[in-house]
Amino acid sequence: MMRVLFAGTPEFAVEHLNGLIAHPDISVVAVVTQPDRPGKRGKKLIASPVKHCALEAGLTVLQPTRLQAKHLAGFSFDLLIVVAYGQILKPEVLALPRIGPINVHASLLPRWRGAAPVQRAILAGDQTTGVTIMKMAEGLDTGPIISVQPCNISSNETSDSLFKKLASLGREALLHAVETIAETGLVAKPQPESGVTYAHKILKAEAKIDWSMNSTLICQHIRAFVPDPVAFTNQGETRFRCYGAEVAPSQPDNATPTPAPGTIVERSKTGIRVQCGEGQLYITQLQSPTGKGTIVQGSNLKNLQTKLLDPGERFE
Repeated sequence: MMRVLFAGTPEFAVEHLNGLIAHPDISVVAVVTQPDRPGKRGKKLIASPVKHCALEAGLTVLQPTRLQAKHLAGFSFDLLIVVAYGQILKPEVLALPRIGPINVHASLLPRWRGAAPVQRAILAGDQTTGVTIMKMAEGLDTGPIISVQPCNISSNETSDSLFKKLASLGREALLHAVETIAETGLVAKPQPESGVTYAHKILKAEAKIDWSMNSTLICQHIRAFVPDPVAFTNQGETRFRCYGAEVAPSQPDNATPTPAPGTIVERSKTGIRVQCGEGQLYITQLQSPTGKGTIVQGSNLKNLQTKLLDPGERFE
């Protein structure tokens, strides 16, 4: 029986924890997750998805502000498995498991080391990503690779859909890695020295749409920020949040001057057509500032009761 201590926090990590819990030859001795945080509205503390999962399974849950070796002193475990925990672990913690610490990272390392590999892959227009299982080292996602599992990024992929795809992929890759370690030991090879990129943490300010960019880049921008922090654009003090977009077919050449970037060209059954720095796009899903923030889609955008979205108006 492989004894495992699990560290993780968001929904992405839950899929992996559930896989470990269900495996007949794995025993999860305890779960470490981030402390409860205040919700977006009000001061009520919200437990992490991993905490909810662990408590439902009857597991011991630890929530130190900063994980140290002393917090795990009462536990004996073969593997420390870390999935989107949210802290860089100290060497004293990495040295605790009998066999070693391993991590599930949502990219094909060494591309997109760091906090936001899924969003950065979509922002960059990558067509392929995947999951890397690695032995943890002191650096930021620099440890040797145990296994990789690639997957394609579809043309309409959002961070939400890609997280779900990679969570399922990561669960199977993790379980296979643990089974292999139980049979043959932990074998890993160094990461390539070339191709290193860093997926820096997403800042809310990055979600603002820059209409001077070309239509392809803006569509990638919108898809990358679903479900959070959600791309937005303003008209004066009114903020619109964009949940979906697609590149519009090119217009035939004519003598009409090209509108300024951000100008609404038309409202149609497809969505709201907007001029970009190069090309145009359709906003296909938009959160209305009225009606309790309802997300309006497709042909319903044509009939949305606001003059702010009429042709000729301009997003800032």
